[in-house]
Amino acid sequence: MKQLRRKDRAIPQEEAIAILNKAEYGVLSTISENGEPYGVPLNFCIIDRCIYFHCAVEGQKIDNIKQNSSVSFCAVGNTKILPDKFTTKYESVIVSGEVEEVLDSNKQIALEGLLHKYSPEFFDNGIEYIESLREKTRVFKISINTLTGKALKQ
Repeated sequence: MKQLRRKDRAIPQEEAIAILNKAEYGVLSTISENGEPYGVPLNFCIIDRCIYFHCAVEGQKIDNIKQNSSVSFCAVGNTKILPDKFTTKYESVIVSGEVEEVLDSNKQIALEGLLHKYSPEFFDNGIEYIESLREKTRVFKISINTLTGKALKQ
């Protein structure tokens, strides 16, 4: 793994995890069987320092994951363009890790984690929604190998 080039902008691991927890979405990057990169934005949640996401039962990211379980994941927190300084105030996190499908009770825990993050005021209705689409939904977990956070806070 490459070292962070701008070490002066590095942030502590705890702050990077906090950015992941509050980020609205992230971008999952995979590699296809023929070496083509594929990045897809998705909703996610963090449970026990792992990233969980859900998806349909088939698709490009699943095909790629079957071929190569190594992935990269990026999330951006708060940003603000500073036009007079020709820069952007930002906070971001990049993760590399291994992805695997989760089943049974872990699938339920992850889906409930997504409800807590995105629809806490509709949690009970969300549980019913999960049950109605259980067979049409897959859940995956990224076990984090490396996590780097970076920010410009001027």
